[in-house]
Amino acid sequence: MTKENETIIKVNQQFPLTIKRLGINGEGVGYFKKKVVFVPGALPGEEVVVEVVKVHPKFSEAIVKKVRKRSPFRVKAPCPVYEQCGGCQLQHLRYDQQLNEKRDILLQAFERHTKFNVEDLDIRETIGMEDPWKYRNKSQFQLREMNGRIVAGLYSLNSHRLISVPECIVQHPATNKVNNAIKQIFEDFKVPVFNEKTKKGIVKTIVTRVGVQTGQVQVVIVTAGEKLPRKEMIAEEIKKRLPEVVSVMQNINPRQTSLVFGEKTLNITGKEFIDEKMNEFTYELSARAFFQLNPEQTVKLYDEVKKATALTGKEKIVDAYCGSGTIGLWLSDGAAEIRGMDIIPESIEDAKKNALKHGIQNAKYETGKAEDILPKWLKQGWSPDVIIVDPPRTGCDSKFLQTLLKIKPKKFIYVSCNPSTLAKDLQAISHMYEVKYIQPLDMFPQTAHVESCSLLVRKEK
Repeated sequence: MTKENETIIKVNQQFPLTIKRLGINGEGVGYFKKKVVFVPGALPGEEVVVEVVKVHPKFSEAIVKKVRKRSPFRVKAPCPVYEQCGGCQLQHLRYDQQLNEKRDILLQAFERHTKFNVEDLDIRETIGMEDPWKYRNKSQFQLREMNGRIVAGLYSLNSHRLISVPECIVQHPATNKVNNAIKQIFEDFKVPVFNEKTKKGIVKTIVTRVGVQTGQVQVVIVTAGEKLPRKEMIAEEIKKRLPEVVSVMQNINPRQTSLVFGEKTLNITGKEFIDEKMNEFTYELSARAFFQLNPEQTVKLYDEVKKATALTGKEKIVDAYCGSGTIGLWLSDGAAEIRGMDIIPESIEDAKKNALKHGIQNAKYETGKAEDILPKWLKQGWSPDVIIVDPPRTGCDSKFLQTLLKIKPKKFIYVSCNPSTLAKDLQAISHMYEVKYIQPLDMFPQTAHVESCSLLVRKEK
């Protein structure tokens, strides 16, 4: 086809479309005259009429105007603000089919970003939840003043329009209760909410985390500056109305950024952490410490990591991007030694405390980047048999992957929350490591997020 008669798609154009798959963000994917069209809310197998809202060089975005043929897996989303909020993407898809589609999202990532023959890859069935609701142990709700009332919620997808979410059905009930009570306390104490346009006001965000097994709740009040008038009185009122809140912290974030937390955290009242239990382990979680948002699925995830390591008691293990040391501690009874690192000092302090509390003497933790610390240990004559990573959505740092290839552990276990960066990272080390299998897990039901645990083994030359 020549450029002269090539199909041009225009904004506001309407046309019929058959949806082939789900995209990585949970949107329907169809092809109009060989051009990719992304349609939020449309499901695989559906025939829809769409209207184009944006045109990009390689794809277009459209909205559903009419569903001509419905998917047999389409259900009514139970959340009243589902379509406005943007926090969930798949409530309108029956849960068992969500699990199938998440496996396919992983498959697509490897098709798009790697040279692997995907038919040869062992991508297993997604491990789901019996009850895929009320699972999130932490909420981060932005605040805004509207018509004299304080509203807490989430930004609508790709916008800065705040959607009020008084009752989020994927959040643990304790976080909903605490958020609503604190909003009322802020109103009662006339606490000024930060206004992004005028740059006036104080409180930006309420972060609430619950220890699901312990019932303990921590509240972090994120402010634009250090000033928080009558904060001791506010904290006392929180404790009076919400006895389950055992920790009230203030985090200062003066920057205009998508990051919720700033660098400085102050204790207002109570403990500086809450406790959470998983199996025989109790973890101390401070305000900025990373901890998985779905404890029930986290147990399954860590058991998958344990299965992949297949420890005999002799192995030296590195837990990179270790957070508060949760994965390493899970494996400690089967390893000769665990060493972990993370760039957040508070996380490393939590990891040390957690190891000490459980009498685990074969664990060592250090603040810093894995790509800096691993070569130092190697020079000291210490090399690991297994390296485990659980990096952020951006994936592994390229320097870390280069370091991995120099150190050459027998096994590399990659816990991923982003199929695209997982695929790219595994492609980068594929000349030295063989992908034995990839096990997807559903850590975030009703959303398009896919967690996975991949086992890689060093190739024998």
